[in-house]
Amino acid sequence: MGAVRDTRAMITGMAPVLDEALYHFCVSEDKTLVEHALAIFREDEGLTLILSDALAVAHGLQTDLPMRRITLSVHSALDGVGLTAAVATALAQGGIPCNMVAAFHHDHAFVPAQQAEQAMVILTELAKR
Repeated sequence: MGAVRDTRAMITGMAPVLDEALYHFCVSEDKTLVEHALAIFREDEGLTLILSDALAVAHGLQTDLPMRRITLSVHSALDGVGLTAAVATALAQGGIPCNMVAAFHHDHAFVPAQQAEQAMVILTELAKR
């Protein structure tokens, strides 16, 4: 099946999946970490890495906000409109911060680890509406 562009279809088909692993958003110029990062983003201020808990701890990086990843399983189109906004809004209304990361096939919401289960309830309900 191809990428989904319709807003309602993306939301109802998102089928959120909670990753058990803990992740951290870290800033580091350590090139050895790049190949092990879940994701990287170059900003003017430095290289942001999304690292596993084990890697972040082992390298002495900031770990004060452990996050869990919720993958929105729908293959959302890169030019699809509304999925990220709907997810971020629903989570915000539930008092849950999120960092959205869009990749080619799926969107991913990173939420504080202690609120991950609550986030799953909110997103599952959103998909049913």
